[in-house]
Amino acid sequence: METVRTRPDTGQQGGLGRRLTRRQAVGSLVADASASPLRRTMGVGQLTLLSVGATLGTGIFVVLGEAVPEAGPAIVVSFVLAGVTALFSALSYAELAGMIPGSGSSYSYAYATLGELVAWVCGWCLILEYGVSVAAVAVGWGQYVNELLQLTVGVTLPDSLSAPPGDGGVLNIPAAAIVVLAMVVLLRGAKESAVANTLMVGVKIAALVMFCAVAFTAFRAGNFTPLFPLGTAGMSAGAASLFFSYIGFDAASTAGEEARNPQRDLPRAIILSLVLVTALYVLVAVAALGAMPWRKFEGTEATLSQVLVQSVGGGNLWPILLSVGAVVATTSVVLTVQYGQIRILFAMARDGLVPPLFAKVHPTTGVPRAGTVIVSVFIAVLAALVPLGSLADATSIGTLSAFMLVNLAVILLRRRSPEVPRSFRVPFSPVTPVLGVGFCAYMLFSLGTDTWIAFGTWMAVGLGIYWLYGMKHSTLSQQPDLQESV
Repeated sequence: METVRTRPDTGQQGGLGRRLTRRQAVGSLVADASASPLRRTMGVGQLTLLSVGATLGTGIFVVLGEAVPEAGPAIVVSFVLAGVTALFSALSYAELAGMIPGSGSSYSYAYATLGELVAWVCGWCLILEYGVSVAAVAVGWGQYVNELLQLTVGVTLPDSLSAPPGDGGVLNIPAAAIVVLAMVVLLRGAKESAVANTLMVGVKIAALVMFCAVAFTAFRAGNFTPLFPLGTAGMSAGAASLFFSYIGFDAASTAGEEARNPQRDLPRAIILSLVLVTALYVLVAVAALGAMPWRKFEGTEATLSQVLVQSVGGGNLWPILLSVGAVVATTSVVLTVQYGQIRILFAMARDGLVPPLFAKVHPTTGVPRAGTVIVSVFIAVLAALVPLGSLADATSIGTLSAFMLVNLAVILLRRRSPEVPRSFRVPFSPVTPVLGVGFCAYMLFSLGTDTWIAFGTWMAVGLGIYWLYGMKHSTLSQQPDLQESV
């Protein structure tokens, strides 16, 4: 038997403006999290590794080959700039995750501060961020599978079966297959998924450390001269693209209803994961650029493996080991980000903004089973049909938009709900969250026009869905005592 929270329909409340700006009471969000049917099985270590698993590997293993030609050796600075931008938002996430330990992440934070319409926009951005990033990483997974096959048995899958239509293929079957495999693991339960992720995170950290040790044997300082061959604009463009590689540090915030001590452990997990990932990204970027001139990165797939093949020598042993690590790394990202997407939809369904099917939890596994299957099938189709570059840029714009709202939420909740307990407080607020908003805005306007057009189309579709379904079925319209005064 499956359970889902329902509330009686008592009719719409107030005029259109009031309905669009109605806010969830913080106490109601906390009560929802406390009464969640999801199972609390994760400690701080598993939560940290959940965020590391969702983050580490995406930019290094998949996007580096596309970002280096945009910035040259300054890609190292791009990683730092993207990391600082993420840090400001991570501090805001840490405060809000300890304050509202639910599964909705920044969607729930926006609901408590900026109103229902903005919360919907934030949730729609998160669907773009999580769902599209899983598809993008799945595409990169297929690239490394091909690289591994080439290195071990001397054959690769034909383009017709391993590339989307825009890249000369018909279907990217490996990309779809890894999404389906992740779905199978997720359906077993959160605890089992966390164990699998822990093992995979260990493998990918070991693979990256091995890469650095080997690549530094071919290090040439001259590869970093000039540092800014494409100017600061190139460095900014590289940072905007690489921001994709920081997506996932907030994954722990989607596990708020499956954490044993969320108020204490969520802030720690978010900050620890971001610091660890940033340090590894910068180290690997320095090693890669030092071993291979930046112009050779153009058009590479399985980039780190190519660095070892072209610059280090020593046969295929190191590239094979790295490719194995990359396959495991990207598998971990697919698993954990897919997990976060499903939990966000769970929270939105509980609030009535998407169909209640996404909030149904299986009594044996404690997993939103129907939501897991629906989301996974959608992502698998996306991964099979859309090229990597388009997916990465679309993910970045959705993420940056959501992060801006999180920083704003910290400022507003400090003013509106100063009495609510906070297990972590953003230092130097409101300066720090204001800087977070500014950095995100700077990165947003470094993205291309095509990306903005695609984002605008996505937002138009989302607003149409909200107008036709979400606004009418919102639980706040059915039980107005749950909302704060506007």
